[in-house]
Amino acid sequence: MQSNIADLRKNYSQKKLLEKNVAVDPITQFQQWLDEALTAGIDEANAMTLATASMDAVPSARTVLLKNFDEKGFVFFTNYNSYKGKQLAENPRACLVFFWKELERQVRITGLVMKLDAEESDSYFYSRPAASQLAAVVSPQSQVIESREWLDGKYKNLEKELKAEDIKRPEHWGGYIVKPVIIEFWQGGPSRLHDRLQYALQENGKWKIERLAP
Repeated sequence: MQSNIADLRKNYSQKKLLEKNVAVDPITQFQQWLDEALTAGIDEANAMTLATASMDAVPSARTVLLKNFDEKGFVFFTNYNSYKGKQLAENPRACLVFFWKELERQVRITGLVMKLDAEESDSYFYSRPAASQLAAVVSPQSQVIESREWLDGKYKNLEKELKAEDIKRPEHWGGYIVKPVIIEFWQGGPSRLHDRLQYALQENGKWKIERLAP
């Protein structure tokens, strides 16, 4: 029998999110929450949904991994020729969402997107395992391919041809940084009266904290 998903309920009650308890800037607050997620043993706490849209407003979303962050922004790496890469070339804006259900928390980051310079992309690429480097070279990400066997064959052939030290970062692969303009912290609350605090970047470079209705 098909279950009725409309009847699924969970009452959030772990913690509250109050203005008096948060950091004055969202990057510090994000670091605190990420540290708590890591301490809680959440698997791949750096996993985030990346939402993009084309110039004609067609949206797309997928899960990627956060690889670095600071006051400048949030960094991830991918194939520039992928669907998300093409959308970001048309419309360099994105939204990131972290959901740590074990802590009843969500963070939503909206911002402008720029490519990292080649040196930063090289630094991360060459820190990856050789197998991951080969995969980045071999995979025509988001394109239609004839079969899994074709992909595996291409990978094995390149693996035979190249030694680990001979693998070069392809020009179509590298990093992006999402420069935030809005960061929202969400803490689940009882009776769906969740806590939502939004940090909005002001023209003077400071962050304004406002409470949003749940």
